[in-house]
This record gives sequence, C-alpha cells and structure tokens, in this order.
Amino acid sequence: MKTLGKKIRLLRHQKSWSQEDVAKRLDISIPAFSKIETGITDINLSRLEQIATLFEMNVVQLLTFNDAEYEQKYANELENVNKKLMDRETEVIDLQKKVIELFEELRQSKAIA
Repeated sequence: MKTLGKKIRLLRHQKSWSQEDVAKRLDISIPAFSKIETGITDINLSRLEQIATLFEMNVVQLLTFNDAEYEQKYANELENVNKKLMDRETEVIDLQKKVIELFEELRQSKAIA
C-alpha cells in the first residue's frame, strides 16, 4: 500500500494539489486522505476507482503508474530549462563584454580630450 500511496502523492504533486484539495474532491477528511498517501490505510476498490478518476486514469493505469515516467518527463523539462539558462548566460556575458568595451572607449576618449 505504501507504493500506491507514493504514486498517489506523486500524482497529487503533478497537479499541484494539496492534500486538502484532494480530500475535498474525494469527499473525505484530510487525515483520511493522508493515511491513504502514507499507506496506513487500505484502499477499497470503490475508493481506488474514485482516485483514478480524479487523476483522469483508470485503475490499471493508477496501479501501474511508473515513477520513471514522471522523472523522465521532468528530466526533459529540466534539460530544456538548463539549455535556456545557458543561452541566457551567454547573452549576459556578451552584454558584459560590450559594456567593458564601451567603458574602455569612453575612458580613452576622456584621456585624449
């Protein structure tokens, strides 16, 4: 049950939902939902179907949901963000070079005058 609870928590985080948000949608208390996520309580089939529907999947998908899929998706997103960051760093370095060049030009023109 702990593995299923971790999957449910992971899905909840993907949706950026709090435990309270999910508990309200399932019409249960926050502590009851917390026990589901931590694996303290067993989930009956009806509740499992309700949770699967909430996350827009069927019970089989919920039970076989793989953390690796989640990690790969976010690894790809992280790679894209890192690439954008590197591009921005290159732009900043180029701008710094231009500022230094302009400063040197200004300093030289003041020295001549």
